[in-house]
Amino acid sequence: MHHQPTRRTVLHSMAAGAAVVAFDPSARSWIAGPARPHPAQPAGTAGNGLAGVPKLDGTLLTDPASLAADADDFGHSVHRLPAAVLRPGSVADVVAMVRFCNTHRIQVAARGQGHGTNGQAQVADGLIIETATLDAIGPVRTLAAGTAAGAGTGTVTVGAGAVWSAVVQATLAHGLTPPVFTDYLELSVGGTLSVGGLGGQSHRYGAQVDNVTALQVVTGAGELVSCSPTRRPDLFRAVLAGLGQCAVIVSATLRLVTAPTSVRHFLLPYTDLATYLDDQRRLVDDARFAYVEGSIAPDASGAFTGYVIEATAYGPPAGPEPDDTALLRGLRYDRSGAVTAETLGYFDFLNRLAPGVAALEAAGVWAWAHPWLNLLLPGDCAAALAGSVLDQMAGQDTGPGGVVLLYPLSSARLHTPLLRVPDDPVPYLLAVLWTLDPADPAAVAARVTANHAVYETVRAAGGTQYPVGSIPMTPADWHTQYAAAWPEFTAAKHRYDPHNLLAPGQHVFPT
Repeated sequence: MHHQPTRRTVLHSMAAGAAVVAFDPSARSWIAGPARPHPAQPAGTAGNGLAGVPKLDGTLLTDPASLAADADDFGHSVHRLPAAVLRPGSVADVVAMVRFCNTHRIQVAARGQGHGTNGQAQVADGLIIETATLDAIGPVRTLAAGTAAGAGTGTVTVGAGAVWSAVVQATLAHGLTPPVFTDYLELSVGGTLSVGGLGGQSHRYGAQVDNVTALQVVTGAGELVSCSPTRRPDLFRAVLAGLGQCAVIVSATLRLVTAPTSVRHFLLPYTDLATYLDDQRRLVDDARFAYVEGSIAPDASGAFTGYVIEATAYGPPAGPEPDDTALLRGLRYDRSGAVTAETLGYFDFLNRLAPGVAALEAAGVWAWAHPWLNLLLPGDCAAALAGSVLDQMAGQDTGPGGVVLLYPLSSARLHTPLLRVPDDPVPYLLAVLWTLDPADPAAVAARVTANHAVYETVRAAGGTQYPVGSIPMTPADWHTQYAAAWPEFTAAKHRYDPHNLLAPGQHVFPT
């Protein structure tokens, strides 16, 4: 299914900036004109040795405002200025421009909501493809009774630029939902599928990449390909959690499950790290909750000792009516602390961060630097590793809106080869979501350096990084990260991006 953008997004794209009409191969520069849909102008026919830009339904821009916007991301600390920005009016635009860039050896990066924190979707002097206009959400399809176990109850095919909040609102109209969500819903489908997509439901359902049944992608050679576990499976495996290295995702077919109408939501305080982790592991083992996460806050002295398990049980029709006594049985939380138990609407629960994000945006803090640390710890040494990190952070302010997350996953549910997790049945995600004043770049740089030092310690203990944060990585680091998956990943890179043009900001393969 070829997803076209909505009329609103196309008109928005056409309204902004000056559009590119040709490329000068000798000067490696673009020739711009008024913004408008491009006429038919095959490459090499623009005259004077110029390569004419292909006919596009959208726009190709080089104005300073468009370039500057895509030279930034949510980290607000890495800035690489592209040479041009594509706002596609169709999937065909992505095909045409990637093929054009392949011919002229122009590097390309796809950008969804720009929520990377270390320049992952940036490219110096290359082309940025803004996928936000590819935001169509197709019809929800209900699967027939008797479908294989684990297949879900339906599917929906969506454009890579669709955000998860829009996807779930569309599927809820049919009583269905994607099974796994990141805590922040305003991320693009293509963006999270390029990384993995972990959330509190991952101990039951795996990552978002484990719930994709098919993809439509544009390879680095400009080939439009549909792939799945049975059709071009090597490409399918190389794209999911593949950091954009082998292809640009343009649409994905997502597995859906029955959605609850309401949920029972708990916040349970703990005073001891080992007890907190043990109870989380218990909740993974018995799966009594559909969602399990947890956060850690500093006490009055600045030590990170305020542990809180966040857990949610789904009600009908996705599960039985929640029973508080049964759900909390055997858990060793601090009953003298601030325990929260409330019933929420399902979407209200999923979207619970929205008011806080709006407040940060209003205060201007959303534009601060976010040198995040995101690691996956082996479960058997999670207490020691997390305790060491938390001790090092004592007295340090994570900043307005900053938070420390520590929660369990289940390796048995994580099947995507390029989503690298420790060799442990219950690994833990440790995420330190720093928010620092960008007016102090030295402090931001110091935090990034410290992140890498922590990563080295965790890697030596068998951990990996979850690659959404600010941990500088060399190709050798990536080789170690991917370990047994590296040979197949490298082969796919050579096969599907033969000139090594895609996603250079990740530094996975030497350029």
